[in-house]
Amino acid sequence: MTQAEQIDALDIPEEKKALEQTLASIIHQAEHAGASACSVSVSKVLGLSNTVRNQEIETLEFNQDFGFAITVYVDLQKGHASTSDTSDASIKRTVSAAITIAKQTGADPYAGLADADLMATDILDLSLDHPIGLTPAMAEGYAMEAEQAMLDGQVTSDGVTFASHRSIHAYGNSHGFINSHVSSRHVLSAVGLATDDHGMQRDYYYTVGRHIDQLTSAQEVGQMAAERTLKRLNSQAIKTGQYPIIMSPEISAGFISHIMSAINGSKQYRKSSFLLDQIGQKILPEFVRIDERPFIEKALSSRCYDTEGVATREQDFVTDGILKSYILSSYSARKLGLKTTANAGGVHNLHVSSTGQSQQQLLSDMGTGILITEVMGQGINLVTGDYSRGASGFWVENGVITHPVEGITIAGNLKQMMLDIVAIGNDVPHYLSTKTGSILFKQMTIAAD
Repeated sequence: MTQAEQIDALDIPEEKKALEQTLASIIHQAEHAGASACSVSVSKVLGLSNTVRNQEIETLEFNQDFGFAITVYVDLQKGHASTSDTSDASIKRTVSAAITIAKQTGADPYAGLADADLMATDILDLSLDHPIGLTPAMAEGYAMEAEQAMLDGQVTSDGVTFASHRSIHAYGNSHGFINSHVSSRHVLSAVGLATDDHGMQRDYYYTVGRHIDQLTSAQEVGQMAAERTLKRLNSQAIKTGQYPIIMSPEISAGFISHIMSAINGSKQYRKSSFLLDQIGQKILPEFVRIDERPFIEKALSSRCYDTEGVATREQDFVTDGILKSYILSSYSARKLGLKTTANAGGVHNLHVSSTGQSQQQLLSDMGTGILITEVMGQGINLVTGDYSRGASGFWVENGVITHPVEGITIAGNLKQMMLDIVAIGNDVPHYLSTKTGSILFKQMTIAAD
């Protein structure tokens, strides 16, 4: 069987059935060994990736990963172990190790599986699996085409990669819940380099989707990477000061992720969030809604159940700027005296409301300020909300981009930044799991070199 045939054969019914039977067997072994409850997850991934540079193959990789993670509870004591060896003997040893670990840990009154009545029963077909029969020659063709479109007199290649992966994920627990699903993921990325008097500049563009038809064409990926790289040339200095800023969608999605981290249940019960105890309070302008949509077909983060088997649902975290819910697993929910929001393992397809403007309209509304297209560093304190990151982007005069800027630092406080949002654009890239457009902020402190 060729590598492509292995990838395409991953979802055969016999394999899924065998895998689910193995999960049931592991749960039975754990209970027989003294576990009062048990959960098992497994992930099997097959993939092929091809990277080219200057129209020559640089790397060609076939990936195959397979492993089990086993969590057991001995009353209120928890043990966890994992293995990539799927032999019966290895699995038996791993179950035994998890039991031993559990018996040596302290009792935790909040430990345990999610409640049985919360397990997903309506498993929808979300159309997540679309293999393409990828061969090394096909992967090379996609990458070569994108790179050829990127190269011109000023832009050189820092690598173009096409990768296709197919995975099967399964989860089961001693409530009797066992399910598995197969998904595909195809990615094409191009990185360009260009040089001016200030040195070398680098930028990229990529496209990703479950179905090959969701991807931007190879030619456009290359062209966008070249265009973004060339726009970075001939940067100019600006003065330190207070300026309005626009975050591009990629940076905006990162900003939204900081909010989501701050309302995560683990941050709340540890009291390590600048949004502590804010349920029912206004944390964003009233035009902002942030909601979760887990059932979008072919979307990258669609799920019918979370990593505890709890049925997912559409829900608002923020409505009219008011915080409606934390992001909770069963454990964090118990710690807070609340109910799980089916977000063990993360959120599923976040959607951020838009005020309807294009990015160009936001630039016009801003007038003079900075469009931020890249941030660097980890200067974010989720306890205090303090925010300080290196950045680069473009200086804007009278709504028009005039020149690139780099080597600046943007600083503020997340809580105030959230209230200083003026508008949210409709320029939502297809490849973001957090669906947000550019965000216009009233002002931030900009420190220039």
